[in-house]
Amino acid sequence: MYDAIVVGARVAGAPTAMLLARKGYRVLLVDKASFPSDTMSTHYIHQPGIAALKRWDVLDDVLATGVPVVSNGKFHFGPLVLDGWGPASDGVAEAYCPRRTVLDKILVDAAVAAGVELRENFSVDEILMEGGSVTGLRGHERGGAPVTETAKVVVGADGLHSRVAAAVDAPRYNEKPALACYYYSYFAGMPEQHLEAGAGDGCFFVSFPTNDNLVCVGVGLKNDQFHAYRADIDGTFMRVLDAISPSMAERVRRAKRVERWTGTADLPNFFRKPYGPGWALVGDAGYHKDPITGYGITDAFRDAETLAAALDAGFSGREPLEQALAGYEQARNAFAFPLYEFICQMASMELPPPEMQALFAALAGNREATNRFYGVLDGTVSVPEFFAPENIGAIMAAAGMAA
Repeated sequence: MYDAIVVGARVAGAPTAMLLARKGYRVLLVDKASFPSDTMSTHYIHQPGIAALKRWDVLDDVLATGVPVVSNGKFHFGPLVLDGWGPASDGVAEAYCPRRTVLDKILVDAAVAAGVELRENFSVDEILMEGGSVTGLRGHERGGAPVTETAKVVVGADGLHSRVAAAVDAPRYNEKPALACYYYSYFAGMPEQHLEAGAGDGCFFVSFPTNDNLVCVGVGLKNDQFHAYRADIDGTFMRVLDAISPSMAERVRRAKRVERWTGTADLPNFFRKPYGPGWALVGDAGYHKDPITGYGITDAFRDAETLAAALDAGFSGREPLEQALAGYEQARNAFAFPLYEFICQMASMELPPPEMQALFAALAGNREATNRFYGVLDGTVSVPEFFAPENIGAIMAAAGMAA
């Protein structure tokens, strides 16, 4: 019997497995893919996520891939451009955007180095249950015979359409429908070494530098526009850039797209109860939201640490396991709920109300306040703290505007 079987070996599952193994537990990590391999992802990691990589002693491996540092942002809203950067997290001031082909391989290798048993190309056929509790799984490697493995806990780190979550019928709550849709690709010949984004009426764009001297550029529309978008990706993509930032549109036109378009409208927003008898969920399996702020990987890292600590407390007997896992859910939600609401507001792609437009105008001349606004997007400044009436009043007063 394993202490834990982790289903899904990417940015939520590999760190969870690694951290448990480093605490001395016997862990099996399985994934239907092999590594390195790509997956649809914003692959932007905010400062708190980079701080986690540093704590895990794998940041140097990520930097060795040549991924460029990102330490400044530009946000376009109409004629306004907000230049800024969020506060540091645990002394880490930079963000990075490594390709998933390199990031996921580094995390998987770190898990194996910690003592995790890895099975790639492994398909889960069934989640095993006995007396209402998950006891393990049955599955097979590609071309192999079925095998059965048991564990104290099976962790679902297998994404939005989690096989583990479906098997246990994990309750969903705080649900919102899919709000936006996106396409992105990679471009050579763009000089950007910063994060750049912009919002218009019903549309959004983002760009950031990544490995191999490429820049990832993505454009979003409201969810109900997906079919029209898919019918004319190139034309729609450029029309949005022209509308929000003609300078970005010109830079993209001068560049060369070097990879296929990747896109989706399958972006529901919800929380799942992330634990039950013999099971737990982490990453997108437990909490899924629109990618407009690129916070998925950073969230996955934070929740992997919190879940591994809760499982350790339960396995070691320091705390009843159910109580420890309830604490994991509470900690996750305490951080995620306010940011989730803010993300969903952004993803609706509605024009901001007049008071928010006035706030953007006030921020444009206030670098310190703009940096704290970026901190909201980065998760280094809490949403309630920034949008507290006294803080908004101070920003507006500094700009000579009425709150």
